[in-house]
Amino acid sequence: MDETDAALRTLARNVRAARTRAGLSLDELGRRAKVSKGALVVLEKAQGNPNFATLVRLADTLGVSVSALLEGRAEGRVRVVSGDAVTPLWTGEQGSEARLMLTTSGPAPTEVWRWRLQPGEEYPSHPHQAGVVETVSVTSGRMILVVDGAEHPVDAGETAAFDGDAAHTYRGAGTEPCHLIMTVHLPPGPAA
Repeated sequence: MDETDAALRTLARNVRAARTRAGLSLDELGRRAKVSKGALVVLEKAQGNPNFATLVRLADTLGVSVSALLEGRAEGRVRVVSGDAVTPLWTGEQGSEARLMLTTSGPAPTEVWRWRLQPGEEYPSHPHQAGVVETVSVTSGRMILVVDGAEHPVDAGETAAFDGDAAHTYRGAGTEPCHLIMTVHLPPGPAA
């Protein structure tokens, strides 16, 4: 079995388990997450190739992190993740990328992401469930954070926080790539 097959099997198992824990049928999960029942059936059979936006909608609806859907079982007390070992979940046409590095465990997990945004390239995100808080900490370069249509410049050494239940976009600014760490703080429990 190759890496892709193993990842699809893990994703299928985790989606099915989270859906069962939440007490949702395929129809209800599809309705809430705005994903077709057919796509969910294929996903739970470890087939297909769901995109990043679909994974985010499923995670939000199920009240879990994206990495909780993607990761296998925990291997120990301390987990060290190499950035090069994590496949980007989003890549832009100009070379931007987003890598989900890890998710903390517990009743209100936090996702830790590493992003690279090329100047002028952007990633628009749909609003998350109520209670999600995002932070972006720019380590080099400059970005524009757009929340509800308002632009907020964030420079190297600065951190911004906002409620993730609003439409938001990350856009590279300046002349150099922007590197940032994004955290997604999830509320406890499944979404209603």
